[in-house]
Amino acid sequence: MAKKFSGSDVKDRIVLPSEDDDRTAKARAKSGKAKGFDIEADSLPEAIIDAAYHSGNYPYGKRMKRKRYNREMEPLQIELQKLTRWAAKHGERIVIVFEGRDGAGKGGTIARFTQHLNPRQARIVALPKPSDTEKGQWYFQRYAAEMPTAGEIVFFDRSWYNRAGVERVMGFCTPEETEHFLDEAPAFEGMLVRDGVRLIKLFLTIGREMQMTRLHARWHDPLKRWKLSPIDFEAIPRFDDYSRAFDEMLARTSKKAAPWHVVRSNDKLRARLNAIRYVLKAIPYKDKDEDAIGTLDEDIVLPVDRYLDHGGEPES
Repeated sequence: MAKKFSGSDVKDRIVLPSEDDDRTAKARAKSGKAKGFDIEADSLPEAIIDAAYHSGNYPYGKRMKRKRYNREMEPLQIELQKLTRWAAKHGERIVIVFEGRDGAGKGGTIARFTQHLNPRQARIVALPKPSDTEKGQWYFQRYAAEMPTAGEIVFFDRSWYNRAGVERVMGFCTPEETEHFLDEAPAFEGMLVRDGVRLIKLFLTIGREMQMTRLHARWHDPLKRWKLSPIDFEAIPRFDDYSRAFDEMLARTSKKAAPWHVVRSNDKLRARLNAIRYVLKAIPYKDKDEDAIGTLDEDIVLPVDRYLDHGGEPES
């Protein structure tokens, strides 16, 4: 039942085969050009391992040390508690959108934001695919229903931008629906911001070989395999399609009211620290300790214009 990522231009939706569907699995594996990468192999080819950390033009040569990460994370999480108390006291409504590639670490980053926050004030939204009823509604309707009330922070683990990414690349929506979304998303966000919502949008990106490495690791960890969906098995063969879709999404929906910032996430530790730093610096909460927050690494968190000017999303 080998499931291989390929470099082919397969357009049909992939359905993850079950143990009882061996012939279908073998047919899918045979139809792809594996290029030496098999998710079920015990280990990855050395070429992928060697290229992973530096893939996607990642700016660092070595991973951050865990001791340094732990030392820097604690004061940031204390600052997050200050932010949450300030938001509750002043009735602030804060929305933080996390988008990005499969395996980029969105869930892990959100977990570090919320680890020590009161769950009654900090809520994670990760919506499943729309129901038949929701498919008949205004596209933004089910997301609008999840907006924060006064004093609340909402973290979107993926958001309305599904339409510009996975739905577009996988053919779950029409080109006309994608075009309409790209025109309307800034208007939707503008309404939120004008109504007083503080909206922050973070796009987490990783290189192709790093994505291979993380998806492979998920498959071989029985505690993490649940994270792999049928769509994840299309991440590698459609890597370039996602790159083009994300570049257009970032360019057309980053506006003054709600700009995108890109978080380079090949090193999860650096990504988590600097995503939190960016949010803390972006919101004017009371008693902010700038020394505790530290300096934002501008090679890790980039304004979208700078990112796109330097080539945008990597292609294989």
